[in-house]
Amino acid sequence: MRRHVVWLTALLTAALAGCGVGETGPASAGPPASGLRAPGSVRYYAQVYFVGPYGVQAVARRVKPPAGPQQALDLLLEGPDAAERARGLITEVPAMPGRPTATAGTGAVDLYLPVPVARMSGGGLGVTQLVCTAANAQVPGGKQPPAVDVRVHEADTPGIWTVRCNAAGNVLPVPNASPSSP
Repeated sequence: MRRHVVWLTALLTAALAGCGVGETGPASAGPPASGLRAPGSVRYYAQVYFVGPYGVQAVARRVKPPAGPQQALDLLLEGPDAAERARGLITEVPAMPGRPTATAGTGAVDLYLPVPVARMSGGGLGVTQLVCTAANAQVPGGKQPPAVDVRVHEADTPGIWTVRCNAAGNVLPVPNASPSSP
C-alpha cells in the first residue's frame, strides 16, 4: 500500500509541475488603454451597409450630429471609402435617375425609391443596403433595429410595403403588415 502512495504522490507532483505555467515575473503588456472618450465629448456614428465577401456588412461612419435616415443614405450613396474597399466591401446600389430619400417618423422610416425595385439592376442586395442603412439611423420614438419599420415607396408603383432589417442584415417583411396604398 505504501508503494502505491509513493507512486501516486510522484505522479501527482509530476502532473502539477508540468501544468505549463512557468515562473515569470511581470511582463510588458503594451501601452495604456486608449480610445475612451473624454467627459463631455460625444461622437456620433451612422451605420452604413455594404456588400462584402460574406454578405451584407455594417460599417460605422463618423458624423457630426446624430445621423438621421437621409444623412445615413447619403453616406451609403458615396460608396465605400478606401479602407472599406481594401476590406473587400462594395456597393450594389445601382445608379438611378434621382436619389433615394428617407424621412423618419415615430419608430418608422419612409424610404422613397426613384425607380421601382424591379427596374434596379442587382436590386436585391442594393435594396437590402438601402433598407438596413435607413433602419439603423436615428429614428424618433425610441425604437431600435430590428423593431424599426421601413415603409418602402417605389416610384410609379402603387402601394407601400413594410419591412425590417434584422441583426444579420437581412430584410424581412413585417408580420401582419399588408401592402397599403399611399
